[in-house]
Amino acid sequence: MRRILLVLLLALPALLGAGSPARVVSQTVGTDDLLMAIAAPGQIAALSHLARDARYSPAARQAGRFPCLRTGEAEDILRFRPDLVLVASYTQAETVALLRRAKVQLLVVDRFDSLEDLFANARRIGQAMGRQERAEQLIREWRDRVEALERRLRGCKPVRVLAVGFYPFTAGSGTTFQDLCDHAGALNVAAVAGLKGHAPTPNEKVLSWQVDVLVAPGEAGLDMQAKLKDLPPYKFMTAFRRGRVVQLPGALMATTSQARLDAYEWLARSLHPEAFK
Repeated sequence: MRRILLVLLLALPALLGAGSPARVVSQTVGTDDLLMAIAAPGQIAALSHLARDARYSPAARQAGRFPCLRTGEAEDILRFRPDLVLVASYTQAETVALLRRAKVQLLVVDRFDSLEDLFANARRIGQAMGRQERAEQLIREWRDRVEALERRLRGCKPVRVLAVGFYPFTAGSGTTFQDLCDHAGALNVAAVAGLKGHAPTPNEKVLSWQVDVLVAPGEAGLDMQAKLKDLPPYKFMTAFRRGRVVQLPGALMATTSQARLDAYEWLARSLHPEAFK
């Protein structure tokens, strides 16, 4: 094992460009996925404190190979002696300020909603890490997957869907859920009704919307349909009464990383099983 580690350490300078960071820490789940995909062997110093939690991390099993933060706070990050830290626009301002004060190079990811945002984030991270070619290779592979799904869904009528959950909020335009619908043969009725971003579900109005399928986050052992039966307005909706509830794993429902491609395919299979025979 020591010999393998020594070989990796000796090979690292050749894999990276001059001046590229050798110890990279990811502070968020979304950047965990991108870091694991883009990094050269030995370049990852630590992943986020949620990286191994399958409820939030689509790549929890893969993350088990790497050290992880305990809290994601600045002191926790600095103990890994990083020369680059990947953070997000929602990272606590105090944490970002302390890292800047410590003179650590930061890359702040601040756009997450669309497939094009994913491509842009991969390019930014690849450039910061001296791994531009790897990032471009991944983008080509992701484009190929999306195009293959588009071909499979060609001719399918979009299914009218609504994002639902335990809390009385839904997702309109300008959200990751809208991006999911755009690539999975779905029509987001909340966006059609004019909702933008994440907004409270309009209880009375939603009953007048034509919704074919409710899309909910789920996890192993959770019967979302049983949970929704006690929640207005969902329990009054025709789609619910007909049992038309699709559960995506919670980590996929909320993903901002390349795992969104898995979410596209998961939802597309659920809404258009005929296209996958």
